[in-house]
Amino acid sequence: MNKIQLFRRRYIPDEIKELKDDIVLSADDKMILTKWNVLKPRKDIARGVSAYFLDKGIKVSKVYDAEDNLVYWYCDIIETVHEEGSLKYVFNDLLIDVLVYPDGFVKVVDMDEFADVMDEKRLDNSVIAQALRSADALLQVIYSGKFVNYTKIIEDAENI
Repeated sequence: MNKIQLFRRRYIPDEIKELKDDIVLSADDKMILTKWNVLKPRKDIARGVSAYFLDKGIKVSKVYDAEDNLVYWYCDIIETVHEEGSLKYVFNDLLIDVLVYPDGFVKVVDMDEFADVMDEKRLDNSVIAQALRSADALLQVIYSGKFVNYTKIIEDAENI
């Protein structure tokens, strides 16, 4: 049986890694749901469940610590590279991240890294514009109280 292959491309550091240990829970043309353990041991987080919203340019992850406590919802702004008919997906991490903590506090991080990659001209203007639009759309969803539309998908998948 053919299996979906997932890859994460980072710009800082510049690397592509296959997410070979991620377990695909479901996949269609708009979303891929996975569960995973951290690639390298960490004290703050241990595992998570992620939803890649392919048409929105975001990945929303419910992130847990080693005691299965929710640490935060971690939202990556991504660009998905996928050829129709292929089972290979490359998710380019566009560096802008939004964290939503259990108490509702929202934090935007890594804008400096995004600026560095822009300065180095490692992203096309169209990708930069799409990253900013995706980040803005995500923040509008969060600020309007509709983030639950994303989190519910992950929580429903956990209860299967």
